[in-house]
Amino acid sequence: MLNFSKIKILIIYLSFIFFGFFSLLNFQSEKNVIIDKKVNLGLDLQGGSYLLLEIDTDPLIKERIQDKVIPLKKLLSKNDIDYKNFSIENKKIKFVIKPENLSKFNLLFFSKDENLLNPYIDQYNSFQLDLEEENNQLTIFFSKFGILSINNSALKQSIEIVRRRIDDVGTKEPTILQRGNKRILVELPGLKDPERIKELLGKTAQLNFRLVSETSNDFGSEKLISETGEELTVSKRIIMSGENLVDAQPRLDTQSNQPGVSFTLDRLGAQKFGKVTSENVGKRIAIVLDNKIISAPSIREAITSGNGSISGNFTFQEVTDLSLLLRSGALPTPLNVVEERTVGPDLGVDSIKSGTISLIVGFILVIIFMVFKYRVFGVIANISLISNLIMLIGILTILEATLTLPGIAGIILTVGMAVDANVLIFERIKEELKTEKSSIHAFDIGYNKAKITVLDANITTLLAAAILFAFGSGPIKGFAVTLGIGIMTTLFSAYFIARHLTSLIVLRRKDNIRL
Repeated sequence: MLNFSKIKILIIYLSFIFFGFFSLLNFQSEKNVIIDKKVNLGLDLQGGSYLLLEIDTDPLIKERIQDKVIPLKKLLSKNDIDYKNFSIENKKIKFVIKPENLSKFNLLFFSKDENLLNPYIDQYNSFQLDLEEENNQLTIFFSKFGILSINNSALKQSIEIVRRRIDDVGTKEPTILQRGNKRILVELPGLKDPERIKELLGKTAQLNFRLVSETSNDFGSEKLISETGEELTVSKRIIMSGENLVDAQPRLDTQSNQPGVSFTLDRLGAQKFGKVTSENVGKRIAIVLDNKIISAPSIREAITSGNGSISGNFTFQEVTDLSLLLRSGALPTPLNVVEERTVGPDLGVDSIKSGTISLIVGFILVIIFMVFKYRVFGVIANISLISNLIMLIGILTILEATLTLPGIAGIILTVGMAVDANVLIFERIKEELKTEKSSIHAFDIGYNKAKITVLDANITTLLAAAILFAFGSGPIKGFAVTLGIGIMTTLFSAYFIARHLTSLIVLRRKDNIRL
């Protein structure tokens, strides 16, 4: 029906005003204190930094093979299998057993029942470890699928930690994506100097607490260098790791007036720390970050509260970064920068200019065509088109979406879809005017009959946009978002705004109408 109730009219134009208000936020020069929302520009539009990182799993595999030593020795001891010449080299465990124990060990090693040493990976239908035998010497190493499983797990964990670290810095709308089996793509729009980000991502931030050994030749100890250059012998036994931290914040020591980091431990960490500090009062405890001692204070009293602090020769920027690293968690592997690019703002300006020109040219051509072809109803179609774009920008602003060049392409395609919807409707009305005596009836039937075709075309495109969003990444998702929102605003503007404006003219002129 061409008649619109007052409530329906109110809802239509209040919706338009609501989205129009948000679209205007993008054009104000000063920051809005109450509503701080804008469409963010992507790397290709405003410039920024591009980093391609690669995980280095060699240290992790060495650590994991080392972790297998105790379960392996327990398995051998439990089953009365004698061994000799035990060694670890090149990420492999080697040892010699008696020939009569070979088949027994093989059965235990490749057992699927509660195998703590060599778990079965259902995803790959393979064991984590593999075994070679030569002259009674056994060599244990990670299988191809075991390494793949470690890689995948480390990559997923690294992506999450990279995201946390970058979010803590406050970078707007970063793009962090997996690339292949070992690489992470990081795009940082608006960031001209990526050095601080590289520094933050270049540290694994493996934090642990260990006791300083009283003598330099203690068994189970190693020598590490402190920040001041002092060489200390510390126990290899880790009292507590960074996994037990729940918070870390920069602070200023009121006594020394030096910056430091205050930390809070979880319940298990607090219990461990309390027990160790109560048993070792007077001794020194080394706080080790990435295998380097950053502080080695003396234990004056038992610390059972779960709160502590790290102090040293730090600047305030260093303690801020250290707090951030500890909060975000330790990277499972080091990250190496494989590729680095900085996109200058000039390139972004050129991209915006090109995209804007193409949108304006297309828009003007559409306006001229619609007015020439459909006269006053062409003007209505153009008003509908403008309102469509205003609402689209308004929704993108509410979502604080990132606009890229593919996103601009999605907006241009939206213009085409909107014009197509109006052309379909008006051509259908033309056909009805030839057979219907009443113009009001012809317009009503025309809108209703065109609805199926318009919905079919737009819903099909919406499904395509949903698939692109689900399986695409980065720029493809940006295109899918603008296209999907554009389709919904197109249907709203064509069947509510344009139809209402059309009804005002048709009901006023009645049968004196030409299309």
